[in-house]
Amino acid sequence: MAIFSIPDIRIAGIAASVPKKEVSNRDYELLSEKEQATFIKTVGVEKRRVADPGMATSDLCFEAAESLLAGLEWNAEDIELLIFVSQSRDYLIPATAGILQDRLGLPKSCVALDISLGCSGYVYGLSVMGRMMTGGAIKKGLFLVGDVSTQNTSYKDKSTYPLFGDAGTATALEFKPGAPDMSFNLQTDGAGYEAIIIPDGGIRNFASKEHSFEYKEISEGIVRNSFHIALDGMEVFNFSLREVAPNIRALLEYAGISLDDIDYFVMHQANKLMNESIRKKLKIEAEKYPYSIGEYGNTSSASIPLTIAHTLAGEIAGKKLQFLFSGFGVGLSWGSVVLKTDKVFCPEVIEI
Repeated sequence: MAIFSIPDIRIAGIAASVPKKEVSNRDYELLSEKEQATFIKTVGVEKRRVADPGMATSDLCFEAAESLLAGLEWNAEDIELLIFVSQSRDYLIPATAGILQDRLGLPKSCVALDISLGCSGYVYGLSVMGRMMTGGAIKKGLFLVGDVSTQNTSYKDKSTYPLFGDAGTATALEFKPGAPDMSFNLQTDGAGYEAIIIPDGGIRNFASKEHSFEYKEISEGIVRNSFHIALDGMEVFNFSLREVAPNIRALLEYAGISLDDIDYFVMHQANKLMNESIRKKLKIEAEKYPYSIGEYGNTSSASIPLTIAHTLAGEIAGKKLQFLFSGFGVGLSWGSVVLKTDKVFCPEVIEI
């Protein structure tokens, strides 16, 4: 396991942005009323925010970043690092981070790069940001994370269409000598890469008029083309139940802390039944385990910071807290981080 600590890096602010358009799964015509009620109760998604065609992940992250810079009274010229984590970037090339660097008015001396990760992306990205800022050569950075997954779901696919929502987030990080360590445990199993996949549109299976756009019935209630997300829900469920709890236990042992020392466990909002199974396996109190999936759905890489902005904005802004974040899914990739926060600027969730 890749278990390590990063010193002297502080989270100064967290902001989240979602589309104004709200879609209710109670209106999803391919599910009966009974199926809708069962889906909402078990999977946990009642409503989702859905981007209109043409609204990109970068648009949502831009709004979150603008709000963060203004609220912190940070000068754009002082930002020396921008990392954009997403699996729904603007273009195959160039990197979206450079587009956001220019749009936000950051200096040309700013390092800007993309990381292609989904569910685990917030945790992985924090580790990359922290490592690059350790030592103080880079003192302020913007960490932009989000996904517009709804554009790659088929309305005729009951396994994905009612699950995903769209969001973009921004996290401000600063070098601060003496800031408490962030401790990470990161893992990967690429043998499960097909469990969550968009088959066509990359270099392996280039877009094809003959193949990519043809809708196929995979099974009853699952009809999609090769540009849509294909999800093996049972494989992901079993993987999460098998791997997440041991990852968290190993991290806590490494960090020398117990479950009781954590104020809040903010997990990737994958599926409420899945997450509740992990919570009960670890014997975590429900009040320490916030959710945003009911209002926003599974927002992929954005789900951890969005959950904080939605449920804990007042607390994280007002006092010191110790968190455990855990992300798990597409890749297959998973990881957890233990960190402390101290009066983090966190506005209400922004709608655009």
